[in-house]
Amino acid sequence: MKYVIIGGDAAGMSAAMEIYRNVPGAEITSVERGFIYSYGQCGLPYVVDGRISSTKRLIARDVETFRDKYRIDARVGHEVNGIDVDKKLVFGTQSSGESFEIPYDKLLIATGADPIMPVEKGSDLTGIHTVKTIPQLEDLLADLTSDIENVTIIGAGYIGLEMAETIHACGKKVRLIQRGSYVARILDEEFAQHVHEEAKKNDIELVLNTKVEAFEGNHRVERVITDSGTFETDLVIMAVGIKPNTQFLEGTSIALAKNGAVIVNRHLETSVENIYAAGDCATHFNIVKERLDYIPLGTTANKQGRLAGLNMSGKSAPFSGIVGTSILKFFNLTIATTGINERNAKELGFEYEAFKLSARHIAGYYPGAQRMFIKIVVRKRDQQLLGAQIVGPAGVDKRIDVFATALYNKMTLPDLLDLDLAYAPPFNGVWDPLQQIARKNARL
Repeated sequence: MKYVIIGGDAAGMSAAMEIYRNVPGAEITSVERGFIYSYGQCGLPYVVDGRISSTKRLIARDVETFRDKYRIDARVGHEVNGIDVDKKLVFGTQSSGESFEIPYDKLLIATGADPIMPVEKGSDLTGIHTVKTIPQLEDLLADLTSDIENVTIIGAGYIGLEMAETIHACGKKVRLIQRGSYVARILDEEFAQHVHEEAKKNDIELVLNTKVEAFEGNHRVERVITDSGTFETDLVIMAVGIKPNTQFLEGTSIALAKNGAVIVNRHLETSVENIYAAGDCATHFNIVKERLDYIPLGTTANKQGRLAGLNMSGKSAPFSGIVGTSILKFFNLTIATTGINERNAKELGFEYEAFKLSARHIAGYYPGAQRMFIKIVVRKRDQQLLGAQIVGPAGVDKRIDVFATALYNKMTLPDLLDLDLAYAPPFNGVWDPLQQIARKNARL
């Protein structure tokens, strides 16, 4: 049995390892357009200011390990240009310029996603960066010299906010340009104000409701042209989002979503027999929305990859789905969300209720207690949990994970009162903040 995997990172190599473990003697070939396998992309921003000493620390297993220890034919510099689903062939071009063809019995598409570059005019100037891969980050680090004083970040989602913090820690002046009226769109607008305040405390310039139209400069970017004015800059980081890397599937019978993501079922199977897809290039079933969704996260890529590998090995391993849990650090603030927010609930036509609470993250009388802000959304008719947003300097990660677990298990607001959560003054109040919000609003 010949297994071929396109993509050498989280989803692809999680699948490869499951095939290796479950199919003795399997012939596994993986192809990667870059030259680095299996690394933690989410750690990239923290290499900028030295919190992580080197990009090498992010590599989980290098390509030689896959080749020598696990007998995987792990190829680098192989960019796939297309798939012949009738002949069961993957074909493309090597970095040397030579073409290649690889036959398969079962195929996994795990090509991830690429950064979006929505601005064409001037985008070929030097000094304009994206941060998605180790080589891209190393290019940024080489460019981030002492001569660079003013850095403009376009986009204020996960990467934009994390990069703002680490670039600021390098002693640079940071400007964040956001097309919408607030940053951190995973939050509702009133909760994003906490992020705005944190940005202001740390001298991050926020430019909101602004569309970037072009870049200008003499060989190197010097100005960002927007619909609300021109901004001088020494360097630009584009962080406006990502798109599934699936262009090479055009013309095949593999079904794609509107955004280009490969449509998969619960077993990570595509619309073509013996072809699977996983990770940032694939759709994700959303348990709360009860429909296919696209929320590309490293945790999901690893889980989908593992299950794809099991299914390709002949086992039945359905993917239960996601609830959309995410968290990020922005200076002294932790920002976390799971499920849907109030804006999503309105867009989806849910009949809902929303409740807010401000509470201490540990017992209020214990030294170091800090205030967190919680907003939850529940279904109106039965108060089934739909989502939560939590912002604060401490204790946020614990609560969002509890809520995500409750959400996954379709619990209700009154159910939170029955949870047996740990209590001691240095760790919590006698009623956890999630239970406090339930005590105030649950219909019993």
